[in-house]
Amino acid sequence: MKRVKFTLFLMFLAGATMSAFAQIENLPVSEGKYKPTDESLKTYKYPEWFRDAKFGIWAHWGPQAVPRQGDWYARGMYERDYFDCSKNEYRKANHYYTYHKEHYGHPSEFGYKDIIPLWKAERWNPEELMKLYKRVGAKYFVSMGTHHDNFFLWDSKLHKWNSVNMGPKKDVVGLWQTAAKKEGLYFGVSEHLGASYTWFQSAHRSDQLGDKAGVLYDGNNPEYEDLYHAQAAPDDNGWLTKNPVWQRQWYERILELLDNYSPDLLYSDSGLPFDNEVGRSMIAHYYNSALKAKNKNGVVYTCKQASEGRWVQDRERGVAENISEYPWQTDTSIGDWYYRTGQKYMTGPEVIQMLIDIVSKNGNLLLNIVQTPEGDLEDDVLEILENIAVWMQDNGEAIYGTRPWKVYGEGPSVTGTQKKSDFGGLKDVRTYQSADFRFTVKGKTLYAFCMEKPTDDIHIKSLGLKTATGQKVSSIKIVGSSEKIQWSQTDDEVIIRKPAQLPGYNTVVFAVKL
Repeated sequence: MKRVKFTLFLMFLAGATMSAFAQIENLPVSEGKYKPTDESLKTYKYPEWFRDAKFGIWAHWGPQAVPRQGDWYARGMYERDYFDCSKNEYRKANHYYTYHKEHYGHPSEFGYKDIIPLWKAERWNPEELMKLYKRVGAKYFVSMGTHHDNFFLWDSKLHKWNSVNMGPKKDVVGLWQTAAKKEGLYFGVSEHLGASYTWFQSAHRSDQLGDKAGVLYDGNNPEYEDLYHAQAAPDDNGWLTKNPVWQRQWYERILELLDNYSPDLLYSDSGLPFDNEVGRSMIAHYYNSALKAKNKNGVVYTCKQASEGRWVQDRERGVAENISEYPWQTDTSIGDWYYRTGQKYMTGPEVIQMLIDIVSKNGNLLLNIVQTPEGDLEDDVLEILENIAVWMQDNGEAIYGTRPWKVYGEGPSVTGTQKKSDFGGLKDVRTYQSADFRFTVKGKTLYAFCMEKPTDDIHIKSLGLKTATGQKVSSIKIVGSSEKIQWSQTDDEVIIRKPAQLPGYNTVVFAVKL
């Protein structure tokens, strides 16, 4: 009898395994040049529009902004204090849990599903915001498609938890896209869905302590499983789910987003999704669909993994250490990812310096501009954008359409200790001195960015006649200024006498004719 039971168990296990594999087989992929293999994806050609654009703006915006507490609210509101037996220590409650209980009630009674209807976006004007972003200098715009909260900002026929059915009752992705195209900006979408399956498992818990101990949170209610997902297997706790059923669901929903909106760029908040056939099939489908649509400008897929020529590598909150062989992108925010009351933002000069450093290394900057839950921008954010706009109006020629030079820069920020980013590479926001330079090139013009306003004569050692990178210089001028300057070139450096008049901003750019 035991042998019969064991045989039946093996048959069940084999059947379950075959069923699981079937979920990631026969995925619908648009036919064409690209196949779901690394070898095929390595034939990808980086679009010139992306290489020339350099600067994009992102709306990392959705119902998680409603409590005005910042990023990851939908998960943190379910993280109560508890005793961690594995570490033999007491873990304090997430501050989101405490805030939620004080302002909305216990998550068994008032859950994230109840936050969603509070997101009305009543002051959101995509047309006016897009005009502003274009004036600031963005060449592409990216809309949130869906965050880890599994709420879709597009008109989905596959998932009822979307912004057309609930909340603002608007096709957020569609309206952003219309506004972007009207202003001549390329349009992208970001998807964070792959992580939602494990990220949202906190909604299936309950308090371990207090008067609500053992009372299950609303994520355990089968009525809302389509929002919070089902409970994951105990060993399915990585950033991306191992469950092939969920992987196929992800695939079908991202294809709906791609096929309905045909974005110029797609961003995944992960490495290659699931690191298997599912992720490669999605990319092949995206690339082939663009070719079929005769998108002569090409499309960009970006994820957080070394590209090897298959896509654009994204670096969250960080920058490359040197010039990259392949185009890449930094994604970051002027503050928290979602609106948070009282948060501190980057300054305009910090954003400009970050952009310059990125571009000098063959990268692009995708910058999240923090919107209120209502959809508008606060005065301090508008001031930051105005600072960027003024600088870009004068110096955009040194950014757009440029390519890296022989070296990306010189000075203390190159030779000194450089702070590392939490996500790899170097920190995106850094401190510079007047001896710090970054370089870009366009044709026979080299652009030398003096990262902090000089207080004395300017010395550019990379341009010495007998240095490894030196070339004979024929002329030098300040970009965006008619000020006449005096300069000289020696074997060791180029010396620019401190101009009598310098522009009012921190970073000054010199156009050097070679």
